[in-house]
Amino acid sequence: MFDALARGVVPTGGLRFEHILQDIQTLNERAQKGDLDISAISFASYPLVAKDYALLPCGASMGDGYGPMLVSRRPMRPDELSVARLAIPGKLTSAFLALRLYMAEGCAPQAAPVGQPTPSSSGGLREENLRVVPFDRIFDALHAGQAEAGLIIHEGQLTYAKAGLHLVEDLGAWWKRGTGLPLPLGGNVIRKALGAETIRAASAALSASIRHGLDHLEEALPRLRGYARDMTDDLTRAFVRMYVNDYTVDYGETGRQAIREFLARGAAAGFIPAVERIEFVGN
Repeated sequence: MFDALARGVVPTGGLRFEHILQDIQTLNERAQKGDLDISAISFASYPLVAKDYALLPCGASMGDGYGPMLVSRRPMRPDELSVARLAIPGKLTSAFLALRLYMAEGCAPQAAPVGQPTPSSSGGLREENLRVVPFDRIFDALHAGQAEAGLIIHEGQLTYAKAGLHLVEDLGAWWKRGTGLPLPLGGNVIRKALGAETIRAASAALSASIRHGLDHLEEALPRLRGYARDMTDDLTRAFVRMYVNDYTVDYGETGRQAIREFLARGAAAGFIPAVERIEFVGN
């Protein structure tokens, strides 16, 4: 998304960007402290920062029929998750909120009708069974016996079978079956105090970088290899195309509806605070 911006090949409207690469759980925590002017965050953590940040229209990752996956060391039924030791990438992540909704609805193949609140039960997830593990070490935690199942994000969704793990559920597919919507995972927020002019300039620069990346994927591949953990170029291409797409350029009304639905369900279940107004830049 930001290769072109980092290399200075798109206009920035006079703004200077400092690039900080950190995992999403850390960025969620930093956004709560107001550390950064612009940050990627999990949509699930937006209610915690909505007072100070607005959602940018570009930079989102949405899983349209795919998303975070529950995998296990041995074949496992979904109903076994309630008693399994479970490695998760962070409690502020959208993946964890999706898991909680999945468990609260009894791992049902069909979610509740769109707009209807989900049960407030956690579905049996036990705090003592949760292991918060950096996303890129969840496979290691499973192989070391520290957890029986893991909630995987990022490129692990393409490599879990090669690592000898078994799919329990694809939460993006589950969400799509129940809602007909993409599963909103991560997006970019910008500090509202920057003011309308700066926000417009920043949004334009980020959008230009994303469009450039989509148009020049092959050119960017050599620079992506350093971030593609144990992935071939073909898998890297597949992963980028999963999460850098039309929704990333602008999530549009379908994407906005998905965000509203996801956050409304989470709030109705008591998992996240309710947001009085989801503020989208440009709305």
